[in-house]
Amino acid sequence: MREECDRLFPGKGAQLSQLWRAKQLEYTWLRSLMNRYEDFWQVTGDALNFSCAAMKLPCSDEQRKTLMNEYLRLAVFPEVPAALTALAGRPLLILSNGTPHMLEAVVKSAGLSKAFAALLSVDAVKTYKPSPRVYELAVKETRLEKSAIGFVSSNGWDIAGAASFGFQTFWINRAGAVTEELGIKPDAILTTLADLPPLVTARS
Repeated sequence: MREECDRLFPGKGAQLSQLWRAKQLEYTWLRSLMNRYEDFWQVTGDALNFSCAAMKLPCSDEQRKTLMNEYLRLAVFPEVPAALTALAGRPLLILSNGTPHMLEAVVKSAGLSKAFAALLSVDAVKTYKPSPRVYELAVKETRLEKSAIGFVSSNGWDIAGAASFGFQTFWINRAGAVTEELGIKPDAILTTLADLPPLVTARS
């Protein structure tokens, strides 16, 4: 995403992608608090509009479409396919803020359609993470006790929400970020997804 932003707005890509992501998340939290749900595609577009306006970047309809479509083909980290294969004996699900269309498109683009038993979207409950109603979707889908579900995320705030709900949590902390100060800690902190299969196997 950063590379595409920089291609369209040379020298501004890192700043634009960072602000866009920050506003995207902020808008999900604000909309949840205000009970004014719009789906993630709309939220993502609104966040992009704000970010371009704040940075005084003239973003044409074509440029906007190009950037938005990047969310339909996000690249996976190199170790992800092998890690998912190693975990294939367990039901794997995605639980995301993304719309069903966004999830289906990005999983297909990554060639991972067969890896997941279900793609769960917050669209089903019309609110965003870290609402407990979102994490409850995984309990209903799997019919497992929440304590039997392992939740994996690269977002510290999402890990905190899932841990508060009662999931086992595995934080993929690639950047070495500081743990959120919310009185909740992840069960394990990993560097890449490749670290997860041996850990899960050891706990089985």
